[in-house]
Amino acid sequence: MNPRGVLYPAALPVFERRPPAPSVTALVRWFWVSQWNIAPGRSSRQEVLCFPALNLVVEPEFVGLQGATTVRSHKDLAGTGWAVGALLRPAATAAVTDDPAARLDDYSPVALPDLHAAVAEPMGRGDIPGACAAFESWFAARVPTVPDEAQLANRLVALIEEDAAIATVEDAAAALAMSPRTAQRLTKRYVGLPPLALIHRRRLQQAAERLRLEAGLPIATIAAELGYADQAHLIRDFRKVLGFTPGGYRTTSSNSQSL
Repeated sequence: MNPRGVLYPAALPVFERRPPAPSVTALVRWFWVSQWNIAPGRSSRQEVLCFPALNLVVEPEFVGLQGATTVRSHKDLAGTGWAVGALLRPAATAAVTDDPAARLDDYSPVALPDLHAAVAEPMGRGDIPGACAAFESWFAARVPTVPDEAQLANRLVALIEEDAAIATVEDAAAALAMSPRTAQRLTKRYVGLPPLALIHRRRLQQAAERLRLEAGLPIATIAAELGYADQAHLIRDFRKVLGFTPGGYRTTSSNSQSL
């Protein structure tokens, strides 16, 4: 499973990602489970540059739907709690919303009491595998078959996220023998974002990961190797989406790991 996206891994509470069962791999990229016990009077901010996708999240009190994000997102943790989330593939979108674009940068409760009951019961006794299995059963019943168009959307988004050679909408469309217009329609319908936004997110995630893990590598080199026109373009995108510069992120991520 791809480790990209978590900006400060050293600051995470208990956190893990689990692959889904084969029966729901067309719907769920992976499950993620977070558990925390923060000292009274304190909080822990978790910052993420999310994958361009929807997340369906079961918390102790409700089920939440997180739309695809356009900027860095965060959650402030306090007290004791847990969350079990599913990073959705495009084919699962129709099971949770008919308008993913309206969900951009939004996290709000959704009325899924059956899912909540099924996942919260095993999590209440610390059974993470059981909670994920309950999530899988819910998805399998909710989406018994995946339409051809949804499968094509899955392939398109996976290609963009995984193939660094995809630099433009035209590249992605050509690789799957479709028109750029079809590629635009698919990602807007199933993710809520245009293909170029997905390409930009992949680059930024990769840049953040390399800045954090390769402390001696010049920022200009990272920019060039990831396909940016120059270092200035990487800095501009970093500021726009994350709110700080690559150099600033490298410093704060280094300090976080040394705590």
